[in-house]
Amino acid sequence: VPLTEVERKRVLALMEQQTTRMQALVNDLLTLAQLEGSPRPAPDHWVAMGPLIRRAAADAAALSGGRHVLQAEGGEDAEIAGADTELLSAVGNLLNNAVRYTPEGGRIDVRFAWCADGGAEIDVVDTGIGIAREHLGRLTERFYRVDGSRSRETGGTGLGLSIVKHVVQRHGGSIDVQSEPGKGSRFRL
Repeated sequence: VPLTEVERKRVLALMEQQTTRMQALVNDLLTLAQLEGSPRPAPDHWVAMGPLIRRAAADAAALSGGRHVLQAEGGEDAEIAGADTELLSAVGNLLNNAVRYTPEGGRIDVRFAWCADGGAEIDVVDTGIGIAREHLGRLTERFYRVDGSRSRETGGTGLGLSIVKHVVQRHGGSIDVQSEPGKGSRFRL
């Protein structure tokens, strides 16, 4: 039985959606494989943090489509040793998650700051749905999802936080997560 025009459009839309999800999964798997098998970034390559923070925030604002209040601050005249594409990927993944899990009208902040010990930190804070304490320790595991039923709705691959963890570790840092259901989350690199 031939498909009607409406059925054909629906099937093609579903195929396009699934193809996009598979492409994102393959890209994330390739990124993880590359990170795991590579040496630490060269200590003589410097990344300007202000432009990186603003670019990641602009990408998140485009994903948000005006549904959230997004604020970026810090990093002016700041440079850290590292790989710019990796750092952009890490901050971008955190911001994309914040957009996906923050209801419309919520607030998302990304901030770069120097620490008293000479190190640096990047915070991504949102007023999203939050994460229960029992899930916090497993968030950076590959394919781990707090709520698997939301995966189609949010469009993620379950690899973003694993990528963030690997990037941060390669740069000699760590990731700290504080969250409470209904009150949002703070990810600190």
